[in-house]
Amino acid sequence: MSKNTESGRFRKVDVDEYDENKFVDEEDGGENQGGPDETEVDALLRQGNMNGALHAVLKNPPINTKNQNAKERAELLVVKVLSSFKSSDIEKAVGSLDRAGVDLLMKYIYRGFEKPSDNSSAVLLQWHEKALAVGGVGSIVRVLTARKTV
Repeated sequence: MSKNTESGRFRKVDVDEYDENKFVDEEDGGENQGGPDETEVDALLRQGNMNGALHAVLKNPPINTKNQNAKERAELLVVKVLSSFKSSDIEKAVGSLDRAGVDLLMKYIYRGFEKPSDNSSAVLLQWHEKALAVGGVGSIVRVLTARKTV
């Protein structure tokens, strides 16, 4: 018999620590992410600066937080901003976003589809059409496969 089998030191090594397929839930400080600033967005909407309101509402998404209340407030604010756009201005607004912005917008659009309100589905479908034209099918795939939701 070998000398090493009598020793119990090898049993103290955590082999799961070295497994590359082990899932670890990442917490990236989501506690300070309360979502977009409602007062800033409302002020921009009152001034008629729709593009500024869209960029402001997409600036601080509550992706890393587990606070569902913050996510619902952000979703309602985004739907409010999207509803305030004229149909002719949607294409220019979506075109002003970068790829990450279009993906985030798609996340909010799909989140809005989950809980439709009075006229939100028609508005969200218009936005979805324009966002799909800019982001392509890859944007939809990235949104549907993303682990972190808004």
